[in-house]
Amino acid sequence: MSGDSRLLGFWYVLPYLIGLLVFTAIPFLGSLYLSFTDYRLMQGMDFVGLQNYTDILTSDRTFARSFKVTMLFVALTVPLKLAFALFIASILNAKLKGIGFFRTAYYVPSILGGSIAVAVLWRYMFADVGMVNMVLTGLGFKAINWFGNPGTALFTITLLRLWQFGSAMVIFLAALQSIDKSLYEAAAIDGAKPWRAFFAVTLPLLTPVIFFNLIMQMVQAFQEFNGPYVITSGGPLKSTYLLPLYIYEMAFKKFDMGYASAIAWVLFTVIMALTLIAFWSSKYWVYYAGDKRS
Repeated sequence: MSGDSRLLGFWYVLPYLIGLLVFTAIPFLGSLYLSFTDYRLMQGMDFVGLQNYTDILTSDRTFARSFKVTMLFVALTVPLKLAFALFIASILNAKLKGIGFFRTAYYVPSILGGSIAVAVLWRYMFADVGMVNMVLTGLGFKAINWFGNPGTALFTITLLRLWQFGSAMVIFLAALQSIDKSLYEAAAIDGAKPWRAFFAVTLPLLTPVIFFNLIMQMVQAFQEFNGPYVITSGGPLKSTYLLPLYIYEMAFKKFDMGYASAIAWVLFTVIMALTLIAFWSSKYWVYYAGDKRS
């Protein structure tokens, strides 16, 4: 390859490299530096070392509460979303007339689900006189104060996250369609029922895709902001006060950018640790084509 060709390739990737540097790398490193400072907007900056991290991990009760809520939210949403996405993908894998329309219809919520407009709609649906309570009272049940009880408030946020299953569903659907049909024929010849074939054939072959979706959905769940902010504002009693809301409040309401950056880096560390644990555990349950295991 000539030098001119190499230079041409560099010019092609230069816009991406500039964007990566300006909008990702520099802010990333800048927030790391700010996390070691006492920096408030419109005021001076003082270097405090690990003081922010010490306060977060030892004396910040709001962080402790928010961390517990965030972990509970992730633990609820990620498995439920993956299971529901796989269930719908299995149904949509059938060869039926007009199945393309249903695949598109089930994917739409993943496009709209994270928007402010849908969060506002969700808030009105679960209001005291919203559509959900109207249906419950119409069926003879009592109306529920969805946003007045910590348990039900978190449930509404979890349900909104679960409703956004389209992206994971599409990936599962593509993986299901790539499985060799002869494997199911061999299982049927051996007398395997559909459920047995699912657990013996489908599920093991889907483990790489399950692993990918697990990592992606976990990272996204830790970054959830629109739903809790618009629907419950973190209440009641901070039962939906996820860490992104805490970071936002410290940074843009109290203007404590140093402390907010430290919280963000603690959140980043937690995500990284769980991701590494997931990669370590994958060797025990993820099976790739060509694997030879005893």
